[in-house]
Amino acid sequence: MSLMTDSPVHSSSSDDFAAFLDAELDSKSSDSSPNEEGAKNEFDSDSSDSSLNEEAENDSDSKSKRIKGSRVETLENVEDPKESTSNITHRIKRSRVEAWENIEDPKGSMSNGSLEQNLASSSKETCLHPGSFGDMCILCGQKLNLETGVTFGYIHKGLRLGNDEIMRLRKTDMKNLLRHKKLYLVLDLDHTLLNSTQLMHMTSEEEYLKSQIDSLQDVSNGSLFMLDFMHMMTKLRPFVRTFLKEASQMFEMYIYTMGDRAYALEMAKLLDPRREYFNARVISRDDGTQRNQKGLDIVLGQESAVLILDDTETELVDNLDGRDVREVLKTVRKDVLKGCKIVFSRVFPTQFQADNHHLWKTAEQLGATCFRELDPSVTHVVSQEAGTEKSRWALKNNKFLVHPRWIEAANYLWQRQPEENFRVNQPKN
Repeated sequence: MSLMTDSPVHSSSSDDFAAFLDAELDSKSSDSSPNEEGAKNEFDSDSSDSSLNEEAENDSDSKSKRIKGSRVETLENVEDPKESTSNITHRIKRSRVEAWENIEDPKGSMSNGSLEQNLASSSKETCLHPGSFGDMCILCGQKLNLETGVTFGYIHKGLRLGNDEIMRLRKTDMKNLLRHKKLYLVLDLDHTLLNSTQLMHMTSEEEYLKSQIDSLQDVSNGSLFMLDFMHMMTKLRPFVRTFLKEASQMFEMYIYTMGDRAYALEMAKLLDPRREYFNARVISRDDGTQRNQKGLDIVLGQESAVLILDDTETELVDNLDGRDVREVLKTVRKDVLKGCKIVFSRVFPTQFQADNHHLWKTAEQLGATCFRELDPSVTHVVSQEAGTEKSRWALKNNKFLVHPRWIEAANYLWQRQPEENFRVNQPKN
């Protein structure tokens, strides 16, 4: 995801996430929070001329401060990822008990009417529980009985976001991404960015590779690595680092693999040792919501703006049907030679079925229509010789006579090329 201040998922750092929680808490309580200096003056005032109403208001402000302070302390306890869930739960409960004890403290008690009004006001601002750590709300710390939404363990262990919050984050981040003229790119690992094999599966002919491995101390310049602790050898795809660098200018990138999480993280270290491209956006099969399938429900990006690069179509879930970029490219490709009507002359071997030849198929894929015989609608004759009957017909009828390389060039460049650059040599007299 893009770096945005209102999203809890922009960093893998627990400190950054805790900062988000504090920011959210401040935003929720800012409307009812008194001016700190004014509140301090009122709280410290011992004037005997103060009215009973002013004392009640000061007491209310003081109790509100203590409650908010307790909530902040509660959320700060959550940010430590090393602390067990049971300990966090106990500390949150203890903080909440202390908060309510402060409210009920007879030394600073409010009138029954004021207390009821305060509680009524609080009920109107009920937390919507946008997400949770374990069974606790990430904002208010309340224990949640039902699990809703989607788990985003690859962002932060135990993090779960509700559907409404996911939609909000996607919508907000999409606006930011479009301002930077970017989309999302979800990349597979094996047979796409790299290839790995277990050492035990290496053949005797491949043993020489073990003597050509690069150092793991500086992976940024290497491409062949031996991961002894995983009993594995990994080879990065040629020019993969150049690809990632250039793609990062156009896309917010994710890794999504059907390998386990440990494997995914190690491969990310090889591909992105400085965490420039993926950061925490590394998804494994352990993070998916469907067994042995990849889905975009755990990608925090609008589906309409996601491009997927994967070698295995069967691993993608059904909701991606109809949005295969290959189908889109086919449509775009058919515009290259659209409107061209082609006849071939002495291009194919004798007795060869013309419509099975790669040039015939390529021309049709580029949008041209191919014929076996001449007719007035033909626009191009493709031949290597200008002396054939069909070639002479083209010259006589002011049709294009081009070399087969004209089709090959159009296919390579995805653009119709000037016919005059591919003229057929006239026969020598």
